[in-house]
Amino acid sequence: MDRPAGTAEKPGGKRASDPLITGLSAARLRLAAQAEAMLAAQRKAQADAESALKKAKNAQEQKAALKRKLDDARAALARPAALRDLPQAKELLRRHLPARPTGSALKAAYEAAGLHEMADTFVLYRIIGNDLYPRHRKGQSRSNVAFILENEPELEACEKRWVINRIVDGDEREAIIALLERHRQPWIEIPFDWDEYARIDWDVEAFEGLPCEVSRDFDQLDEKERGLVAARLRQSKNNYVMNNNGARNAALADGLDRAKWVLPWDGNCFVTASAWRDIREAVTGRPWLKHFLVPMARITDNASLLDPGFAPEAAEEPQILFRCDSTESFDARHPYGRRPKVDLFWRLGVPGPWDKWKYYPWDMRARGASAEAHQFGHAGWVARLASGQSHLEQSDARSFQDRGLARAEAIVSTLDHLDAQRLYRRYDRDNLVSYDEARLDQLARARYGWMGAWRSHVLDAAREALGRGPYSVTQKTSLPPSGDIHDYWHPAPYWHPDPSKPDGLPYIRRDGQRVPGTVMYEPDSAQYDRTRLQMMFDDTTALALGWAVSGDIGLARHGAKLVRAWFLNAKTAMNPHLTYSQVRMGHNNNEGAQTGVIEMKDLYYVLDAVRLLERSGAFTRRDRAGLEDWLTRYLDWLTNSTQGRRERSSPNNHGIMYDLQIAAIHAYLGNMQGLIDTFCASRQRLFEHFNPDGFQPHEMDRTISAHYCCFNLQGWVNLANLANACGDGLWDFALPDGRSIRKGLEWAMAHADAPHWPFEQIEPFDAGRFVPLRHAAAIRAGQPSLLDGLPDGQAVKPVFHPHDGIKPYWAI
Repeated sequence: MDRPAGTAEKPGGKRASDPLITGLSAARLRLAAQAEAMLAAQRKAQADAESALKKAKNAQEQKAALKRKLDDARAALARPAALRDLPQAKELLRRHLPARPTGSALKAAYEAAGLHEMADTFVLYRIIGNDLYPRHRKGQSRSNVAFILENEPELEACEKRWVINRIVDGDEREAIIALLERHRQPWIEIPFDWDEYARIDWDVEAFEGLPCEVSRDFDQLDEKERGLVAARLRQSKNNYVMNNNGARNAALADGLDRAKWVLPWDGNCFVTASAWRDIREAVTGRPWLKHFLVPMARITDNASLLDPGFAPEAAEEPQILFRCDSTESFDARHPYGRRPKVDLFWRLGVPGPWDKWKYYPWDMRARGASAEAHQFGHAGWVARLASGQSHLEQSDARSFQDRGLARAEAIVSTLDHLDAQRLYRRYDRDNLVSYDEARLDQLARARYGWMGAWRSHVLDAAREALGRGPYSVTQKTSLPPSGDIHDYWHPAPYWHPDPSKPDGLPYIRRDGQRVPGTVMYEPDSAQYDRTRLQMMFDDTTALALGWAVSGDIGLARHGAKLVRAWFLNAKTAMNPHLTYSQVRMGHNNNEGAQTGVIEMKDLYYVLDAVRLLERSGAFTRRDRAGLEDWLTRYLDWLTNSTQGRRERSSPNNHGIMYDLQIAAIHAYLGNMQGLIDTFCASRQRLFEHFNPDGFQPHEMDRTISAHYCCFNLQGWVNLANLANACGDGLWDFALPDGRSIRKGLEWAMAHADAPHWPFEQIEPFDAGRFVPLRHAAAIRAGQPSLLDGLPDGQAVKPVFHPHDGIKPYWAI
């Protein structure tokens, strides 16, 4: 059959226009279209999901960013007011710099002075100071000197000299001098003198009205800021020992008549041949400038400097060259580690990253503009030898911050180590620190007069104590909130159950109404531990003193038994904390208040009693080791618990009684660092405790002001006596405005002689409490005329109530 025109036959004999074929094709097209639609829908769904996820992620990031901003805002508000919005240096240095002189004017002045006729000679000083660990490796200064002497080339037209700057370590000093002598190097020395150093105190005056180590807002400072506070407190000590700018000025003074250009540089500066060529070309090319800045390159491997082609990037804080007619010098008040050179940069108008550095309110302020401002240029580079701490030698921001922290830590640890050595020159951990050794010997020999009467009193008290004790926290008749009988337990004296609540919780305060059993020595007090603790303190002290004046070993043995029972015997010992002292039930998770720490205030004289028991042989070395362990754990609680930290920052008598406890424990343990920290902290309390005239603002606003006036002063007297026994001069310390223990005693003695106490005192007051203070003022505070006003010794009682804060037999 013939095919119609225009048609073609498909394989299998079917025509393209066959309905079956057409239907199949349409079905395929529909399926393809549906598949494409499904894929499009899936892609859209996926895109929508990704978009939603991105929006959610953006929302989370925005929420997180907002939270960070809120957290930052809260943190800023929580910071001490004095540390908010710290200004940058440039904001404080908006001073009128002199007009920038023209080059022609400087050239004319240079030639008019005849300096153009002087040869361009140089004298380079390297200042060798103390190694400061952990900023430097021990022996690093000597290693640097050796590397320079062995590897640095001769420098054209330059004399090399050295400054040995108050090196404390005698062996290192001798080794460095021997090294210089072996290489025939000229040197001058600024010696370290122990007596001079011992006269330098902490710089407490910088912190009036500012966060300091005993203020309530100190914990709000970050690690860096706490390190800055510690370093600032030691600034005068730093300026003496490190003598950073002082040594630079000594080099300047020595060099101005030796050469046209003086380079008072750090001891770790190394100059390569190529670097020196660059420096000389820059200086001789523009000699009419009075100063040149030479940027430093921080080196991690000194061996790299031996490569003639070595050319590192030099971007560190520069060293300075001075022309011999410069009138500038370094400010010796600016300490090592806190912008000593930068102060001169600001003065000369040298721009740099230091313009953005923050100023803290305790920082030294920069000097005014120099008449020689703008008269500087830049010259070559100099290498800064490795410090031995490669992780601190990188050029990134983290390393910069770490260097600052390490430097502050090194300054503080070095100076504290020296202070510890200073104390060791007088301190012996076995010596008494609260009682006076010489007067105790006098008491032992006394048979007549007031000392004879006191000796008899001691022996009577000791013999009575033989019939009492031992005492233990396990003897109380009620349990602390913890349920552990070994925990010290004493409720807050004025907090009672709330009668409107079924369980009485939380307790409410009833001023003036003491909880039964919280009055010391009353019969009901046996249910708690306060009375028992005091009886252990007083009986142990009487027994130890009794042995000291009589040699009766039976007294010492019973005293040792009391100490073992309270501190050492596993069945009877007190746990080393005061977590349940002065508890207000229903408050603070039924834990005690910070004020409860004061209940252990008399530990200072009891530890002297223990020393006497050790001398007797009744308290053994094993006993001492056990007591040291107990005290170490108690000290950890005192310094790290919330109650202890809050008590430390108390601005009134609680703060000084805290220091007294801490110092007594450190003295017994032989912990010099702890003593240094405590004696420094106590000085910082003077701002809060006294006005310049000696008035005590926190004690005199109380309703029993005479009591608190004497109680607080007695705490200061007790701590100052302990400090004196340890070689510290707290007795002699005064702030620039006169605030001191002496001023406080002067004020109190002047008002004690008045016919009536002129301030509020609603309870009866024992005026005899002024006698121990008058005695302290006469003997310790340099007011001997007050001895004339003391009553006959036999008329003065030797033992006061424990609440008075006066140690038993206070004149001994």
